Amino acid sequence: MITREEALALDAADPLRGFRERFTLPKDVLYLDGNSLGALPAHTPERLRRMVEEEWGQGLIRSWNEAGWYDLPRGLGNRLAPLVGAAPDQVVVCDSTSVNLFKVLSAALRLRPGRSTVVSELGSFPTDLYMTEGLSPARRLLIGRDGASLAELLDEDTAVVLLSHVDYRTGRLQDMAAVTEQVHAAGALMVWDLCHSVGALPVELDACEADFAVGCGYKYLNGGPGAPAFLYAAQRHHAAARQPLSGWFGHAEPFAMAPDYRPADGIGRFLTGTPPLLSLAGLDAALDVWAEVDLALVRAKSLSLTSFFLRLTDALGLETVTPRGEAERGSQISLRHPSAYAVVQALIARGVIGDFREPDIMRFGFTPLYVSHADVWDAAEALRQVLATGEWAEARFAERGAVT
Repeated sequence: MITREEALALDAADPLRGFRERFTLPKDVLYLDGNSLGALPAHTPERLRRMVEEEWGQGLIRSWNEAGWYDLPRGLGNRLAPLVGAAPDQVVVCDSTSVNLFKVLSAALRLRPGRSTVVSELGSFPTDLYMTEGLSPARRLLIGRDGASLAELLDEDTAVVLLSHVDYRTGRLQDMAAVTEQVHAAGALMVWDLCHSVGALPVELDACEADFAVGCGYKYLNGGPGAPAFLYAAQRHHAAARQPLSGWFGHAEPFAMAPDYRPADGIGRFLTGTPPLLSLAGLDAALDVWAEVDLALVRAKSLSLTSFFLRLTDALGLETVTPRGEAERGSQISLRHPSAYAVVQALIARGVIGDFREPDIMRFGFTPLYVSHADVWDAAEALRQVLATGEWAEARFAERGAVT
């Protein structure tokens, strides 16, 4: 019998416990969906107020220079770089994950002339699949549909491989170093989707010799709904890389207003259009918190939280989709139930917010900066009660909104 006192003891010894007060969390809510939308950092509203009222309201257009607006995409990229194991000037914050995927996949294809195949995975997040589908005339092969493994699909025509570091449904963690080495051995380039790993565990893009990567700013990074994404391009590719969205912010001299495009040096060539300054301000505020965080401690607590949840839910008769081995696990636990959507809605009615993914997955995300072991115990107890009482079968819990 695992008691709540055991959870409280783990929390008392938690070196990250002080970060919880840095976030605004509703009372009587257990938030286990930070893997989909991170919580609000307490100081973000003040950062947004300053940009709106002072930089925009008073500085007006002068703030492009005086408040440093123009430099924010590169500056935030350098602030974010340590979270993905990148040296300076290899990360830029811009656009959405989807747009950035299109940029880096196109650039990678151009770097491998004579090759035309893009390999991805059938279970990848839909935007990854949609972007690879739109890379005409490239040929797309999917692990899980066109072959059982990456090794089966790699050949002399493979130009680029796109994989998620952490699977969004199952929480399975890929071995970045080993997979990248395998792809390079086949002569192809490696693109990583970091949406479900950045901010949840250490990422080592440079050490693993990744070629490109993308990730979003609104999940574990807590940059806010619709926060801009980021893009990583290894420095060795900067001189030759050409991305297709040649907007004026990626020009070597944007304000020369030249009629022909000339890409900027370095990571700046991956910029496209005018950045969304208000959204950048939210991510800027969130990165203030991350500047103080030891990612090794984040990973240790993530594993502690997820392991604790597994211990608590093992007796509930649910199939665990997430790998149990720590080296193969991100920072979420996914459980299977034939009425997963209704069960999640019943939990939300009790104040326990997780989420659902088709067809039968209940996802619970464990964000180490503000989730405690006591939260985990309480959430598991709520799940036990929802299943034991059968309350999830009430008709109201089957009603679906536009966002599930």
